[in-house]
Amino acid sequence: MMAYLKRFGPIALVVAGLALALSLGLHRYLSFEYLAEQRGVLLTLVREQPWLVAGAFCGIYVLATATSLPGAIWLTIGGGFLFGPFLGTALSAGSATIGATLLFLAAQTALGDTLRARAGGLVARFEQGFRENAFSNLLVLRLLPVAPFWGVNLAAAALRVPLRTFVASTAIGILPGGFVYALLGNGLGAAIDTGQAPELSLLSRPEILAPLFGLAFLAFLPTLARLVRRKPAPAATPVEGPGA
Repeated sequence: MMAYLKRFGPIALVVAGLALALSLGLHRYLSFEYLAEQRGVLLTLVREQPWLVAGAFCGIYVLATATSLPGAIWLTIGGGFLFGPFLGTALSAGSATIGATLLFLAAQTALGDTLRARAGGLVARFEQGFRENAFSNLLVLRLLPVAPFWGVNLAAAALRVPLRTFVASTAIGILPGGFVYALLGNGLGAAIDTGQAPELSLLSRPEILAPLFGLAFLAFLPTLARLVRRKPAPAATPVEGPGA
């Protein structure tokens, strides 16, 4: 019994936390409307109790990330709105990394072998190559908005990525995108004044996406170099002698 609790207890808590949050409608608070409605109250609290608000913000962000609560992007925007782009990015990135790590550990403990078994030989074929450059590969996935954040956490757990590699690649990889959304949040007051919600597809704009692709390419270079080194050399063509 204790073995089952140790294995499935963490992921059960994650699922229960998500179910509870959704049943209580907590995800509705992660919205432009809520920030606009509570603008004055939130800014007053930040001025009067900055450390308390920062601690509460981080705790909420960790829980939202660990349970993959929908709408968590508004926490990053809210961080920039409440604390400015730099502190907001730091608090958001740190909290998101902790929350992602909790989900990663829970999935690795309870579902790692199950996910691998269901995927069959697919995971086995990719695992070795992925883990040889796990940091670079995860960094690319974090930099580019091509996969769900929670999906990357589960995939890393299934591929048995080392914890230290997972934490480092997550903490670094989410900084650029997080800073963009924190900057968006820093100017949220003007959007609230006009009553128009900011455009959340910001990361898909060419002027934002191009630098992210550049960073992702640099992150992918170690993997690319390894693939090039592994490419078999072409077979030498036999040289015929003069009497042939």
